Amino acid sequence: MVQRMMFVPVVLILGAAVVLGADESPADANVPQTLTEYLQYAALHNAGLKAAFEDWKAALEQIPQAKALPDPKFTYDYFIEQIQNRQQVGLMQMFPWFGKIAARTDAAAAAANAAQRRYEATRLQLLSDVKQAFYEYTYLGGATGVAKENLALMQHFEEVARTKHLTATATHPDILRAQIEVAKMQNELITLERSRSPTVARLNAALSRPAEAPLPWPREEPGQPVKVNRDVLMATLRERNPEVQAMGFDIERLDKEVAVAKRNFYPDVGVGAEWMQMPMGGGGSDNDVRVGVELNLPIWRSSYRAGELQARAMARRARYEKKDLENNLAARTQRALYEFENSGRQVKLYDDALIPRAQELIGASEAAYMAGTVDFLNLISAQQALLQFRLERERSWADQQQRLAELEMLVGADLSQMASNLKSDGQTAGEPTQ
Repeated sequence: MVQRMMFVPVVLILGAAVVLGADESPADANVPQTLTEYLQYAALHNAGLKAAFEDWKAALEQIPQAKALPDPKFTYDYFIEQIQNRQQVGLMQMFPWFGKIAARTDAAAAAANAAQRRYEATRLQLLSDVKQAFYEYTYLGGATGVAKENLALMQHFEEVARTKHLTATATHPDILRAQIEVAKMQNELITLERSRSPTVARLNAALSRPAEAPLPWPREEPGQPVKVNRDVLMATLRERNPEVQAMGFDIERLDKEVAVAKRNFYPDVGVGAEWMQMPMGGGGSDNDVRVGVELNLPIWRSSYRAGELQARAMARRARYEKKDLENNLAARTQRALYEFENSGRQVKLYDDALIPRAQELIGASEAAYMAGTVDFLNLISAQQALLQFRLERERSWADQQQRLAELEMLVGADLSQMASNLKSDGQTAGEPTQ
């Protein structure tokens, strides 16, 4: 009897060993396995991140263009139908109205700052996508391991039923029930194993690798549980979210464009010089140099007014969009924080209470079944409860890590590092304020 009861934890240990690498080929050093390796690989290879970086570079190149004066105008005239041929050369440089170039340059600089923040937002979104896919893959590996362990456990129960009913002349119902459960678990295991391909494809997409490229099971890295302070989280969201910062620079750019539109009511000023050569009698020539000023005439004032009103409307729209974004991000953060905390509580419940009790129940049920005090359905029920608890624990853990990744993307900060800083400053980084 003691030997049979010891079989349960042995089965679990052996099942875990199978999942941890018995079916894996030797790891390729160029293929990521840990989360850190995945994030580094994605940062170096993701095409979308590279595109956002090029957008930023392109926006930076707009600044010297906005700062530059218009090209000077060069003219050359040769009079061929005059009695005495003559020629003249002119050079004219236009200067926009006072403050127009500065406002235009400031608008280009604000656009470049917005592009930088959007590059940062793209980077954070990429890291979040990689983490989401990584933890989904980790959950799949854990769930597959749990399914294999429970399959081995149910096969053990089938042998227990056979041992108890060795004298039966026909197949006993307990053995049939065990065989049914084994078949169901084998089907569940097949489902989990076949879901590996789409999960790997999701990870490969973030890594800019072919969808069918193989990836080994993830290798977890040691880490400390992260506790989040709600007030600090919301303050960080308002201060550091790159999308909000980008829209702030958009507003600054549009305000400068309003300033440019207002200066369209004033003329641009040109300064130039002309040199003229006129033939003189006796084969000589006379030279004449003139300096002049040129102005364009901004007479179509209704058009300039429409341009100013358009720029003001776009600036107001950007302010409304920024406010709407802040509201949506705050609501999204609150929701993600709730799910993060709730998943953490569930993990603790499964680890501290439900799974240990379910394991004890299986051992007790097996002993009672062999003693004839309970029927086989009680043993199966105990095993099903353990399977459910372990799968839900894996799901809750993955959900918690995915919500943490979402929170870090939203606030633009490493929350584990933030918690460490709070502790070093003597502040409490415990459970969020309710």
